[in-house]
Amino acid sequence: MTRRSILTGKLPKFGAASCTLRVLTTMRLFRALERLRAWTGVYTAELSLRFSSTKAAPRFRRMDYQDAVCTLNTLQTNASALEQVKRERGHPQLQLQAMRGFLQRAGLKVEELDRLNIIHVTGTKGKGSTCAFTEQILRNYGFRTGFYSSPHLVQVRERIRINGQPIGKELFTKYFWQVYGRLEETKDANGGSMPAYFRFLTILAFHVFLQEKVDLAVLEVGIGGAYDCTNIIRHPWVCGISSLGIDHTSILGDSIEKIAWQKGGIFKPGVPAFTVKQPDGPMKVLQERAEEIGCPLSVCPDLDEYESEGSLRLGLAGHHQRSNASLALQLSHTWLQRHFLTDSVSSSLVEFSGVSPAPVFQPSPAMIKGLAETEWPGRNQTLKHGPVTYFLDGAHTTRSMQACVRWFTEIAAHHERNAGGSVVRVLLFNATGERDCAAMLKLLTPCHFDFAVFCPNITEAIATCNADQQNFNVSVENMLTRCLDNQQSWRVMNGQEKKPEAELLIRAGLPLVAERQSDTLVFPCILSALQWISQGRDSVLSDPNRCVIPVKPSISTKAAPLREAVNIHVLITGSLHLVGGALKHLDPALNS
Repeated sequence: MTRRSILTGKLPKFGAASCTLRVLTTMRLFRALERLRAWTGVYTAELSLRFSSTKAAPRFRRMDYQDAVCTLNTLQTNASALEQVKRERGHPQLQLQAMRGFLQRAGLKVEELDRLNIIHVTGTKGKGSTCAFTEQILRNYGFRTGFYSSPHLVQVRERIRINGQPIGKELFTKYFWQVYGRLEETKDANGGSMPAYFRFLTILAFHVFLQEKVDLAVLEVGIGGAYDCTNIIRHPWVCGISSLGIDHTSILGDSIEKIAWQKGGIFKPGVPAFTVKQPDGPMKVLQERAEEIGCPLSVCPDLDEYESEGSLRLGLAGHHQRSNASLALQLSHTWLQRHFLTDSVSSSLVEFSGVSPAPVFQPSPAMIKGLAETEWPGRNQTLKHGPVTYFLDGAHTTRSMQACVRWFTEIAAHHERNAGGSVVRVLLFNATGERDCAAMLKLLTPCHFDFAVFCPNITEAIATCNADQQNFNVSVENMLTRCLDNQQSWRVMNGQEKKPEAELLIRAGLPLVAERQSDTLVFPCILSALQWISQGRDSVLSDPNRCVIPVKPSISTKAAPLREAVNIHVLITGSLHLVGGALKHLDPALNS
């Protein structure tokens, strides 16, 4: 069987049925098709590898959470939204103009967002962790907090949090249909346009925070800053920039200086801004942006410079979290100063006067407690399930992968010293978009993995449907091709001889592929990869109600070291979507 046939092969049981599928007109049919896709694992040749329809979103109103999420997912490939993105690509300023229009159609005014007392944070690496530290600190002061972040790991409602918790399914459903209904009602009068996925969720977050009357909202930028749809806000209370690096180059630019210009776009006149220490090039750009906009910019001190008794303990693992924690201290400290001011709002606004060191102060007990209690799943996270220990980190750039390798090397060595026997190391990897997979894999080779396993960001290739983790913007064929390319890169880096063909390994036509070498395999979904790696030794994955995908005896034989080792250590990295899909199976509580 050729590589091409593996990727586009059919399951006889479903091949004929797929020929009769037509453009969907109801959400029930939409969901049925997704269940079919989940079962087969690949689309047949007759079925398009991605959804894109010019038809209006169905006017289906059951007020059910899954129906809301399925309707939300149609905005991933809404034809008018895709056309809009293409049109705006050469004129990025149109993005904010379009966002204002959508906000107005949803019944909101930009002026209303001023009431949210916003902390706005961007960066390449660590912006989510910084937001998590900041939100926890201010919640410890008794404030009602809103927190908007991306992407989600398991359920989309994780992106919108009240007091640190994802909003409930009922609340999400209620507010979703309120916003979606207003946008749909005004669609025809606006050329049939609907906001794309992230834009819609940003509008929804604003609506939720206003309706729930939060005391403050912590906003994590999606991509960049200047033209990100979160940057529609006019008067944040304070802004922050975490560590900068190379990412999203097709949108932000191909140099760290160009990326810094985009990130500095969140600065606002007179609004205090803080940055962690940056390389000279991007630091100069941030200074120029601050001066141009009229924004006071300060550089955060190292964490050990703060006046505290002993070292500050962090709830998030990894040395790189120390700069994020310092940024969070500055953001929360500045917000608190603004909150407790008795003078007019304008008195807290300061003009640009050069880049200065941020003040060193003594963190309050609430700050110290907040840093220690912060949780942010999927980032330097460890889960121990009996003899199998999972190390999860959503690193997806070369800089963040360097930090991941440093963390994994230290923590895995600690676990191995206490293992009491042999340990097998396994890498489970995938990356998406324009990421430099080869560069990230090269950084991982010194970790000396016994197995390298690759799979697409598909949670499971069986008939259960999880709408929260569906992505229609990338075809299954492209995802599997990327996995095969990553496998080949790993083999070359480890001096393994290239084999001309891949081998079909799963019975009944499910597309598990692997080379003949025993140390690298490609699986069709995250669940099948985790089941093979754990070899029935993880009680969570061994649930009798869970489908177990059979593999050929030869592949079971290859797994002998996994069955014989005292402990199995698994690093899951390369993509937050991969980590989220893994957590769906490894931490059932996240599905509730």
